Amino acid sequence: MAEPRIAQRAPYVKELEPGTYYWCRCGRSQQQPFCDGSHKETGFTPQELKITEKKRVVLCGCKHTGNPPFCDGTHTRLPR
Repeated sequence: MAEPRIAQRAPYVKELEPGTYYWCRCGRSQQQPFCDGSHKETGFTPQELKITEKKRVVLCGCKHTGNPPFCDGTHTRLPR
């Protein structure tokens, strides 16, 4: 599988309402950090994220996190 595109070198901080969300893994979505279907034919699929109560989340923007879909600071160690 190819490497994901780096959508941005910082996390996305979002206040999410209860519901099901789909985090973009490929980095191609125009609706970052969420999937818009741009992954078709890339080998990537979105990551389901279920939120049961309103809360603030810090989602990975670089798409290289070791704890998807959440940011783990990997963006600070990626080559430029």
